[in-house]
Amino acid sequence: MTVRVRIAPSPTGNLHIGTARTAVFNWLYARHQGGKFIIRVEDTDISRSRDEYTDNILKGLEWLGLNWDEGPFFQSQRLDLYRQAVQKLLDKGLAYRCYCTPEELEQMREAQKARNEAPGYDNRHRNLTPEQRETYETEGRKPVIRFIIDGDRQITWNDKVRGKMAWKGSDLGGDMAIARTPEGDEPFGQPLYNLAVVVDDIDMKITHVIRGEDHIANTAKQILLYEALGGEIPEFAHSPLILNPEGRKLSKRDGVTSLDDFKNMGFVPEAIANYMMLLGWTAPDSTQEIFTLEEAAKLFTLDRVNKAGAKFDWDKLDWINSQYLHKMSPEILVDLLIPYWQNAGYEFNPEGDREWLIELTGIIAPSLTRLSDAVAESRLLFGDSITFDEKGQAQIEQEGVKEIFAAILTAIANYPEMTPEDAKEIIKQVTKEKKVKKGFVMKSLRAGLTGELQGPDLIQSWVLLHRRGWDKTRLQLTVDS
Repeated sequence: MTVRVRIAPSPTGNLHIGTARTAVFNWLYARHQGGKFIIRVEDTDISRSRDEYTDNILKGLEWLGLNWDEGPFFQSQRLDLYRQAVQKLLDKGLAYRCYCTPEELEQMREAQKARNEAPGYDNRHRNLTPEQRETYETEGRKPVIRFIIDGDRQITWNDKVRGKMAWKGSDLGGDMAIARTPEGDEPFGQPLYNLAVVVDDIDMKITHVIRGEDHIANTAKQILLYEALGGEIPEFAHSPLILNPEGRKLSKRDGVTSLDDFKNMGFVPEAIANYMMLLGWTAPDSTQEIFTLEEAAKLFTLDRVNKAGAKFDWDKLDWINSQYLHKMSPEILVDLLIPYWQNAGYEFNPEGDREWLIELTGIIAPSLTRLSDAVAESRLLFGDSITFDEKGQAQIEQEGVKEIFAAILTAIANYPEMTPEDAKEIIKQVTKEKKVKKGFVMKSLRAGLTGELQGPDLIQSWVLLHRRGWDKTRLQLTVDS
């Protein structure tokens, strides 16, 4: 048997981090088993589905490195298949037309609430007579299609994560709506989620359904539909939900939930994918936390997916992201940093200044946790003018600093292509000439070049500024003041 799994997002919003984690698990399992990873877009909710969300989801999966083998398939292009399934269930007497109005259903729910009963459809139209149906049709009522659920039925399956699962038919909320109210002369309307999912899984020969635990109740309903339609029932694995630090389901109230949010904050796709796999899965070596997708795929099994909810940990994500950034060469990392510098308004030519930017990247890379950190880490090294903080200003106002800067300006004129060794020699010369301590010269030089007493490596920063001539401009400002 060839393993076939699918990720089936609904394009009613941007790619959610929970959907991304589910996609990672499906991809890892497919690759571990030598199977197929399939993309299916569940876009039958016409009023809420948007093309831009579909594009966002597909591009997000590509960004994460989750290449798919088949698809994307679109449910909106498969309506005839669902209509055939609905008709099959009607013909077999396993589904029926329900003519309840929204007002009647609301009254039913209010009555159930008053009796402290669980809300659900009470199956009142399951056994309508032909005369009753004709009366409702004459009144102009448009029916939904409901699938019959035997309240006495026990639905069981062996979940690959949670073990033996069992649901009573009486706990599933009554007979299930599988098609909406029709428009015009249609015999029935748009298919609903549970039916379309099952029809697609049967048609695409899905062998394993790996999804979040919030779908467990749907699984019980869907097993009944697989049986009714004569399809093979796939294996199920329900992964834990992603929780916020307080233990509640991660939501928009926690600040970020879409993959775009994480991209904009400066996380790289390798780190996000790495962190996603650790949200609910433990490697055989529990001490290992850095994996590429390919490395994790060799180890990934469903029996190591945890049952308990996975708490989102920003510190851990930051640490993982920093590990990937620190391993990147400056030549690769610079291309990821350029957009952040541009958005910050820093002036440079991405092509003409590339070598200089690569050097800058090499200086700040060890300090980066997120790509966005590059803006603050490099702000002292862009431009020919600077702003002094309180300590930097106090330093350059000390006696003898202007004379030191004047001597440095004279010395650097002899070094058009200054190297780190040249910079150190200049400091040595000026220290001797002015009869001051080396620490005083270096502290003053840092203040004159960057405006502050803390920052990137002084010698590397000076050489970098010298390449643009900014060291001369900045030191001359102090001399002339």
